[in-house]
Amino acid sequence: CSQNHRKPCPTWPGTLPGHPQLLWATCVTDNRSDLEDLHLYATPREQRFRQFASLEFEGQLYMTPHDFIQAVTSDEPKHVKKWRSLSKQELNQILMETPPVWKGSSKLFRNLNERGVISYTEYLFLLCILTKPHAGFRIAFNMFDTDGNEMVDKKEFLVLQEIFRKKNEKREKRGDEEKRAMLRLQLYGYHTPTNSVVKTEGEDLVPRSYWDTLRRSTSQALFSDLAERADDITSSLSDTTLLVHFFGKKGKAELNFEDFYRFMDNLQTEVLEIEFLSYSNGMNTISEEDFAHILLRYTNVENTSSYLENMRGSIPEEKGITFEEFRSFFQFLNNLEDFTIAMQMYNFASRSIGQDEFKRAVYVATGVKLSPHLVNTVFKIFDVDRDDQLSYKEFIGIMKDRLNRGFRGYKPIQRYTTFKSCVRKELYSR
Repeated sequence: CSQNHRKPCPTWPGTLPGHPQLLWATCVTDNRSDLEDLHLYATPREQRFRQFASLEFEGQLYMTPHDFIQAVTSDEPKHVKKWRSLSKQELNQILMETPPVWKGSSKLFRNLNERGVISYTEYLFLLCILTKPHAGFRIAFNMFDTDGNEMVDKKEFLVLQEIFRKKNEKREKRGDEEKRAMLRLQLYGYHTPTNSVVKTEGEDLVPRSYWDTLRRSTSQALFSDLAERADDITSSLSDTTLLVHFFGKKGKAELNFEDFYRFMDNLQTEVLEIEFLSYSNGMNTISEEDFAHILLRYTNVENTSSYLENMRGSIPEEKGITFEEFRSFFQFLNNLEDFTIAMQMYNFASRSIGQDEFKRAVYVATGVKLSPHLVNTVFKIFDVDRDDQLSYKEFIGIMKDRLNRGFRGYKPIQRYTTFKSCVRKELYSR
């Protein structure tokens, strides 16, 4: 390579201390094609993070809070992302402006906007939060609280992040080891050898989700092994907005359950508010058709038109879905696993169910009360044969896709329904 390895490489913003072989690999090209080629070796989660991330510091990629919100509410970035390199001074200034956890709100990410940095492991953690029921918040906190003192400190939090990283390594695509090593450096900020994955009992039985990984890890030696290396983990990572928000600018503060619960609840509310407001256009409700689009958007349903046409014919007059109704339905979705178990216990899984049965089962299994209008709307969307019965298996399959926002395919947003809804409202008001 004709370039001096002790200087930043133009094709990879920032130097990679201690890894001259990786730096050399990035220097041999005159453009960023090598880095963009890494997309071929990335998992879907990694690809999405790289697609939306807009910042880089010392070779590691970061999202801003705005990037994260876009990643979970948009099909793709509004503009082609170019990774902007942050200086140490710029990063410190951003972190200095980070509010403490007790000043959090359901507008935190919107208020921070571009003034924040979120790492890849934090991205996975935040995605996990979005799909968890309120009842699971205490379980999550107890997982972090490894010494059982009802408080979580920075080291304990980083141990859980390390578990997320190790879980992700198990899902890595096989291929060019040099490319995978470059990708790990880009995502985690430090080199992780391919044989560093902690072996656990029953490793062949890959857990279904990161949440399952966390639950299993509490009963394994993984926590204690990683806790012993917490100092090494801490020293190898840069501070982020989330770390400063939780543990203060000096990293000495501790996080209690009330603040942790409030953060998780606020994040869920903020993302739902953004989705709702993107369709409501300042109104207090969204149309039933827009609600259907939102429900079907992240699913593997190839032909949504049959569901939409069916609903249009079944709900001739719009009443609208309020934000409270909208939020209650997604609270139910976050409890989908408990609902599924209840359905199997009551033997509803093998047959169709009516609206009253459905509403009662949702409340008994999850504690969430759905309004009669919301339940009727859901039935009109999924009741394709119009017998006022819901096919349990089909409904659960589609909703599991919807619950896994950010992890599966995205469907393009169709905004034309908003205009049609306005026209229909105008016609009915005359």
